[in-house]
Amino acid sequence: MLDEADQKILALIQKNAMLTAQELGERIALSPSQAARRRARLEAEGYVTAYAARLDAAKLGLTVQAFVQVQMATHAPERARTFHSLIDTLPEVVNAWTLTGEADYLLQVWCADLPALNVLIHERLLPHPAVARVQSQIVMNQLKRFGGLPL
Repeated sequence: MLDEADQKILALIQKNAMLTAQELGERIALSPSQAARRRARLEAEGYVTAYAARLDAAKLGLTVQAFVQVQMATHAPERARTFHSLIDTLPEVVNAWTLTGEADYLLQVWCADLPALNVLIHERLLPHPAVARVQSQIVMNQLKRFGGLPL
């Protein structure tokens, strides 16, 4: 069970994973060693699964973000496995979910430009034998970025 201090630590480190034990302790009124021990325990218990940096897509030349819905022609297990393998090989696909409803998969993609998105859809996704239909929505403006899980 998480206490209030644990929740505060998780909230702080999901906003800035580079906070030191000294900084964490100051912000939640614990000693640096207590803050460090609690953080280590939260990591060991699996509450913290990874640390990563958020990169600026535009500075990296990625100007098109899109959500791509994929409807499968078949749900045979082997076809699904080969589709999952394909998704794993596509660096443009940054998130992928299986869904209920009309679409079977939702892919979040980042591409350099519209021609690159076109290649991804028409030369990589649509040729897969299990794919029946692909529909894309291009992000015009991102109003809110992932700010962490609600605690």
